[in-house]
Amino acid sequence: MKQILLLLLALLAAQAQALQVTDDRGVTVTLAQSPQRIVSLLPSLTETVCELGQCRRLVGVDRYSNFPEAVRGLPQVGGGIDPNIEAVVALKPDVVLMATSSRGAQRLEALGLKVLALEPRSSADVQRVMGKLGTLLEVPDAQRIWRAIDAGVSAVAQSMPAQAKNTRIYFEVNRGPYGAGTTSFIGETMLRLGVKNIVTPELGPFPKLNPEYVVRANPDLIMVSERNAQGLEQRPGWAGIRALREGRVCIFTADEADVLVRPGPRMAEAARLMARCILAKGLGVQK
Repeated sequence: MKQILLLLLALLAAQAQALQVTDDRGVTVTLAQSPQRIVSLLPSLTETVCELGQCRRLVGVDRYSNFPEAVRGLPQVGGGIDPNIEAVVALKPDVVLMATSSRGAQRLEALGLKVLALEPRSSADVQRVMGKLGTLLEVPDAQRIWRAIDAGVSAVAQSMPAQAKNTRIYFEVNRGPYGAGTTSFIGETMLRLGVKNIVTPELGPFPKLNPEYVVRANPDLIMVSERNAQGLEQRPGWAGIRALREGRVCIFTADEADVLVRPGPRMAEAARLMARCILAKGLGVQK
């Protein structure tokens, strides 16, 4: 009887020490200890793990995770939406970090792997995910990183000239076209910079738009990556958009676009890129 009691006490102690994190699916993931082998299938999560000082725990990443430099030599296991399940399993991870939109979660769990699905879309999501990963990795005061990000964005916002305010902007996330909505982290940064987003809140964070929507909105400035910039003027009706007529299009390099579209540690840098674009196109100059 005494041995059984001791066993139960040991079991309860182990459960008390177990690490529990609830992901964005509402699934609570329980680990005996903080994971030492991590596969990350979302670039923003990869960057956050490294920003928390835990890059060494990553043993594999998706094909788009390319920052910081330390992750570029890691095994790549396919895309975040369609990971190579066999390659992930072969790495024997303690936990797999992935987006809620990924199709691989159930298959990985069926094979006995722990999956934490997190998909930040807004600034509040980024702060929340930072906290969850801090808990997972047992990093004290992970929110210090969010405070630094927030302070960085605020500093950029305060530096914006009054003349730049109310500039109407279309930010294209991907061809389709998919725009950055007002409720996305990109749209929230635009709001903090004092500019206007032509994509209205009811359309959601990253809506697929009818090209005619952009024509009707007639933005003052277009922000787009070099991956998606080709042929803008050939889109039906787009040659008449003010931004294109007046040459107010910022075309970001692939590396800059990565900074802009990843909700994570480099959001203050993204704000600086946006501000530089606005000023470069003369929209912050007194006329």
